[in-house]
Amino acid sequence: MSRIRAAFHDPEGDRYGLPTFWWRGAPEGYATRRQLRARGLCPGRQPIAAQILWAGIGGTRTAHLYRLDLARPKRPASPAQQRAIRAALRARRTCPTCRETRDYYIPRSLGQCLTCYDGRSTR
Repeated sequence: MSRIRAAFHDPEGDRYGLPTFWWRGAPEGYATRRQLRARGLCPGRQPIAAQILWAGIGGTRTAHLYRLDLARPKRPASPAQQRAIRAALRARRTCPTCRETRDYYIPRSLGQCLTCYDGRSTR
């Protein structure tokens, strides 16, 4: 075991307060929020069960782990929430200058669609 792995290996939680593992060293039965989401699950109000530590840019990085057996199914969005999301995404594609809905998101740096921006810059 390398020195870095040994520094982050604390499966009992004596040193860090939580069971701690190195990058890609966590045992089966634990998952990060992103891994839970990929499986259609959420933490479901359970406390953080363990953590992963690794040396990254700017210092030590942390990822919290949750137990898979306590995870709950992710709640699906309601029809009203889905309508609101669609409306918000449509608003991001609608140019405030020409009021046309584009097939790309309007760049916030420009504040208008590329056609309107190009027309303004050539004048």
